[in-house]
Amino acid sequence: MRRESRHGVSRAWRGAPLPHPASADEGHIPEGYPSGVTQEQSPTTPETAGPRPRRLTYAAVLTALEGVGLAVGGLWVLVMGLAGDPDDRQQAVTLGVTLVALALLPLLAARGLLAQRSWSRGPSVITQILALPVAYSLLQADSIAIPAGIAIAAAAIATLVLLINPETTQALGIRGPGSAPDQK
Repeated sequence: MRRESRHGVSRAWRGAPLPHPASADEGHIPEGYPSGVTQEQSPTTPETAGPRPRRLTYAAVLTALEGVGLAVGGLWVLVMGLAGDPDDRQQAVTLGVTLVALALLPLLAARGLLAQRSWSRGPSVITQILALPVAYSLLQADSIAIPAGIAIAAAAIATLVLLINPETTQALGIRGPGSAPDQK
């Protein structure tokens, strides 16, 4: 059940395991490999084990709301730049496209948080850190933007608190410094 690849290297067909050299004489396929790799397609990891804590769900929802807000704002600027009469059409279109592209970061992070993927905490934290200066600049304006600044600051701070919570960290399978598993 082997075939030659383009490079002339023999590979197992459709993921069939290669027999261990020591067991080739016995004619059976070993349960696992010396490196600990198994045939299991989706092994249970700390990332996917256990129920999702409410704090993690709340953090994912807040992160998703920020992503949706960016996308809506970007689409609004884009439409107004194309259909309206902006001072600089190219600048308006560029800003709209940039905001829509930036919306992907928190939206993907929210999806990862809901799926309890450890990689998703980093993009979500980055989104919150970037939201704080935006909120500050909106709070400095003497306009209707002040409530938006308050809402953005509150959402960013709440999400950061939820993301660094020990329960959330444990659910994502993130270990602190110096707490790496013992090597055998």
